[in-house]
Amino acid sequence: MRHSVREAVSSLRRNATMAVAVVVTMWVSLSLFGASLLTFQQVQLLKGTWYDKVEVSVFLCTPDTNGTMCTKGEGATDAQRAQIKAALEANPLVATVYYENKDQAWAEFQASHQGWSIVSSLGPDQMQDSFRVKLVDPRDYDKVVAQAAGLPGVQNALNLHTVFDPLFRALTALQWGAFGLAVLLLVAAVLQIGNTIRLSAYARRREIGIMRLVGASSGYITLPFLWEALVEAVLGAALAAGTLAAGVYFLIIQRAQVSIQSLAWIGWHETRQAMLAVAIVGIVLAVVPTFIATRRYLRV
Repeated sequence: MRHSVREAVSSLRRNATMAVAVVVTMWVSLSLFGASLLTFQQVQLLKGTWYDKVEVSVFLCTPDTNGTMCTKGEGATDAQRAQIKAALEANPLVATVYYENKDQAWAEFQASHQGWSIVSSLGPDQMQDSFRVKLVDPRDYDKVVAQAAGLPGVQNALNLHTVFDPLFRALTALQWGAFGLAVLLLVAAVLQIGNTIRLSAYARRREIGIMRLVGASSGYITLPFLWEALVEAVLGAALAAGTLAAGVYFLIIQRAQVSIQSLAWIGWHETRQAMLAVAIVGIVLAVVPTFIATRRYLRV
C-alpha cells in the first residue's frame, strides 16, 4: 500500500499539468451535474403536491379581499361555499373538486416553509380557503374559470397551469441544458483520465516490465493509477460540492428566499442529496475509466 501511494504521488507530480486539467474539468462538469439535480428538485417543489391534480383554483372571498363577487368586509358564507361546490360539480367539464379550508392551507404552507421567518408572522386567518378543480380536458379551463369567477363568494379563479407552466418550462430547459453540458464535460474528464494513465504508464514502462517479469499481479500494478485517479476525482468532487453549497447559500437562501417568501425553495437537504450524487458520480468516473485504461495500456 505504501508503495502504491508513493507511486501515485510521484505520478501526480510528473504530470501536474494534466492532473490540474482533470481536476478542473471534473470540477466544472460535476458542478453542472449537481446544478441540474438541484434545478429538478426546485421544479418539483414549485409544482407542489397538488399541481398534478389541479388545473383551476377558485379562491373564496375573505373580509380583507376585494372582488366583484365579494361583499366588502365579509368573507364567503357557508351557503355560498355550498353553492360554488354544487355549481362546479355539476359542470360536465369538471372531473374532480377538492375543497381546502384555511387550516388545511395553513398546514400546507407551514410544511412547505419550515424554518422560514414569515411563518411566525402569519396564521390560519391570513390564509384563503379555495376549491381546487381538475378538468376532464385541461384545454377547457377558460370556460370553467369564467363560470367560477361569476359565482357569489368567489374572489378570483386562476388556471394555475397557465400561470406556472412558462416558469416550469424555463427551469426544465435550464436543467437539461446544464445536464447536457455536464455530460459533455464528464466525457472530456474521462478521456483526460485515460490520457493521464497512458502517459503515466509510458513513463513507467520499464518498471512495469520488470514487475511483470518478477510476477507482480495486475491489481498491484494498477493500484497506483487507481489512487491517482481517485485523488483527482475527490478534489474535483469536493470543489463541485463547495460550489453547489455556495450557490445555494448566496443565490437561494440569501436572495430568493428573502425576496419571494411565498414560494417553496430548495435548501440544505436537497443540497446534501446533490452533493452525495456528485461524489458518487465523481468516484465512478474515476474508477471505471482507470480499470479500462489500465487493461489496455499496461500490456508492456
